[in-house]
Amino acid sequence: PVYNFCVAVDDADMKVSTVIRAEEHLTNTVRQVLILEALGFPLPRFAHLSLVLGEDRSKLSKRHGATSVNQFRQQGYLPQAMLNYLCLLGWNDSTDQEIYSVDELAAAFSLDRVTKSPAVFDLKKLNWINGQHLRALAEEERAALVGRHLAEAGVAMAADSPFSLSASRMVAEKIELVNDASPLVRDALAYPLADSLASSGAQKLADELRRVGGALVAAHREGVLPDGASPDFEAEWKSAVKSFGKELGLKGKSLFMPLRLAVTGRMAGPDVGAQLQLLALAPDGAKCESVPLDARMAQLEAALADMPVPVEA
Repeated sequence: PVYNFCVAVDDADMKVSTVIRAEEHLTNTVRQVLILEALGFPLPRFAHLSLVLGEDRSKLSKRHGATSVNQFRQQGYLPQAMLNYLCLLGWNDSTDQEIYSVDELAAAFSLDRVTKSPAVFDLKKLNWINGQHLRALAEEERAALVGRHLAEAGVAMAADSPFSLSASRMVAEKIELVNDASPLVRDALAYPLADSLASSGAQKLADELRRVGGALVAAHREGVLPDGASPDFEAEWKSAVKSFGKELGLKGKSLFMPLRLAVTGRMAGPDVGAQLQLLALAPDGAKCESVPLDARMAQLEAALADMPVPVEA
């Protein structure tokens, strides 16, 4: 009784015009209306929203994951992405649009488009929406967020260094959360060639890797590989890759896959050129361990020497 009386008087004192809350408050609304009428206050509009459920269709609770705004912030979610997603839980503007700015939501939202059915909190959808908002940020703003995270995670020496900016550019198309950046950067600085060569996927590339890897090692030994720190590196790297393909008579996946494996030690990841640019900045910007290009080429040359020579039929 005290709760309902205090809420009704407080709303009236603040001249609240619209009350929007969960359907669990339906029984409270009846009592509050009676109190407001008895005290002679005007009635606000009341709207009751269906519950938000977990993916198991039970009422959303802390056992389903983060329970506070701060927890979502710490996990790398953007405020505008959270607002975007939460507004889509039980509401739509009758279009297929899914990504909204805060101003667009304010202009489009209306209570008559709220659905009566309970909404399910889909973390994968939230992550996707967050990724869309991350990529929509200006490069400087995204770099500031990623750089701060990398510094806090012990990956970068400073949040605003050339290394952090390069890392932000490298991961921009790969991350859905800001916190996704640190494992991608650590992976780019490592060189797990031996482990990758043991995989079935790499073994299928053995012939191409022998040829591409050999050409790469030779180019590095001769000092003709583009310098990742060069301002013209992107164009120079594309030209070098094209030359490798022409020299070896390879193109498409037959060229790009063994080249990726030889340079990065992995079968997948961010753009190879972007990884080389990051690697060139690592000595002055990385706080975590990195394997420089010289060491990579030495490991690659040793691995190629250990590969069995194919026997011609």
